[in-house]
Amino acid sequence: MIDATAAARPSAQPVRALPANAHLVLAMLLLVYIFNFLDRMMLSILAAPIQADLGLSDSEMGLLGGLAFAVLYSTLAVPLSALADRTSRSAVITVSLLFWSAFTALCGVAQNFWQIFLARVGVGVGEAGGVAPSYAMIADYFPPRRRSIALAIYSLGVPVGSAIGVLGGGYIASTIDWRVAFFVMGGAGLLIAPLFRMTVKDVPRTDDADTAGRSGQSIAAVARILAAKPSFGFMAFGAATSSALGYGIGFWMPSFLLRSFGLSLIDASLFMGGVLLIGGVTGMLAGGALGDRMGARKAWYPRLPAIAFFVGTPLMFLGVTTDSVLLAFVLFLIPQGLNYVWFGPVLTAVQHLVEPQARATASALFLLINNLIGLGGGIYALGALSDLLGPIYGDESLRMSIQWALPAYLVAGGLMLLATRTIASDWVEEA
Repeated sequence: MIDATAAARPSAQPVRALPANAHLVLAMLLLVYIFNFLDRMMLSILAAPIQADLGLSDSEMGLLGGLAFAVLYSTLAVPLSALADRTSRSAVITVSLLFWSAFTALCGVAQNFWQIFLARVGVGVGEAGGVAPSYAMIADYFPPRRRSIALAIYSLGVPVGSAIGVLGGGYIASTIDWRVAFFVMGGAGLLIAPLFRMTVKDVPRTDDADTAGRSGQSIAAVARILAAKPSFGFMAFGAATSSALGYGIGFWMPSFLLRSFGLSLIDASLFMGGVLLIGGVTGMLAGGALGDRMGARKAWYPRLPAIAFFVGTPLMFLGVTTDSVLLAFVLFLIPQGLNYVWFGPVLTAVQHLVEPQARATASALFLLINNLIGLGGGIYALGALSDLLGPIYGDESLRMSIQWALPAYLVAGGLMLLATRTIASDWVEEA
């Protein structure tokens, strides 16, 4: 059994040995998260052929990438995560993987906007039960001193899954058909689900934790606890603001490269895949490592992301405004990495704002804010703004849309700085 307790302060914590299978569990959770983002972000590289085939506008494509996915994904994550806290986190993740993979495959048979819209809703419903329970499982398996880097490694699913979705989807769409890309990626997820269930088991809970988890705090009770902690609101809305722009740029970047730089679909996928893998992986791991290193000073959990947002914004602006493909690639690498720094430190901090048995529910409430605003608003807003600017700027409307939205990163940095003032007093030490 894993000892779920630790000393009061990071500097005084006894060294707790990891369970023998901790790294295997982390690897399997990462694999599932890769499929999560692969299925989610593949739509971005397939936007151009889907729009051409189904006759969709940028606004309609923005709805498919954002609102269709985000509404139920964000809201259902809360009750599903509460169910995971009370029952089996591993089982909830497995069923979710099966569900979203099946609906990813169904995207490939859509013949019009509403058919693919409903299939994307199904993907969102399935993915709702995947992420927050995974955060909680990692917090169960890894002690506080190693939690930020473990969560950062898990969060590699974001850039790696996005890159594979962009590269794989772009290659399949270019050589075969965009519909086949959905069939292949969805089918692969269905094959992974049984292996995950056999490999990943829940941590046995202590009697007290088990009783609290199964009888315990309702969603409303956890929400009240978090609402009383200012640092949660600042970090949640700071992350949501950055995600709105991050998801929006990530979704529309392939179309921007096609329209403004004249790249082919395969070249755009190579550009995006390289930026995501090199910049995203570096930033994610750096944020996790620095979060663990500076974790004794709790204010650094939100301070690190704030610094990253402030430094990355002007570089992103230069990348969007240049006419050189090579220079744009170099300029996008650094802010791409900096915009991922927040994952490890902020996700770790959220785990420490509640008692251990409420972690999945707290994570889901954090994700509710992050994804409802980030996914639901950012992708659609950039697409709608592009449509609005189209009569003025033509094929450059996406470039201008992204430029106008970039100050959102500065707002996100300011909110993270506000969280540094109250994070220490909001912190819940492990008993």
